[in-house]
Amino acid sequence: MTVYKIPVSVLVVVHTADGQVLLMERTDAPGFWQSVTGSQDPGETLFETAVRELREETGLDAAAHELTAWGIETCYEIYPRWRHRYAPGVTHNTEHVFGLKLPVPAPVILAPGEHTQHCWLPWQAAAERCFSPSNAAAIRELPGRI
Repeated sequence: MTVYKIPVSVLVVVHTADGQVLLMERTDAPGFWQSVTGSQDPGETLFETAVRELREETGLDAAAHELTAWGIETCYEIYPRWRHRYAPGVTHNTEHVFGLKLPVPAPVILAPGEHTQHCWLPWQAAAERCFSPSNAAAIRELPGRI
């Protein structure tokens, strides 16, 4: 039986108090840089999804920092290259944005199957590097949130 992803996800902008942002390069798409992202699992709240994805993708413990829902929801068309992960006919995903505030850049432990490398960048440079328009837009919200 095929298990498909739920077309509801979180985007977690990991940032410092002075506006540096963590970005990671995708393993399955070299050159594609992004914040923490991931689909909701059955039975999870969006907050639980954000906590799980942070732990899986970076090793960061959300409970040790300030995780907040930003109240931003974006419905976007799923890139054709990744539609096979969703049930037939599913073409759009709804993304919910969170922020994780750290005092300073922290070491991360990347999930080897998901990301090849990471960097901390000033928010303007991070927004420019993101391949996803919704990710870039969320990062551009950061100055008003710190």
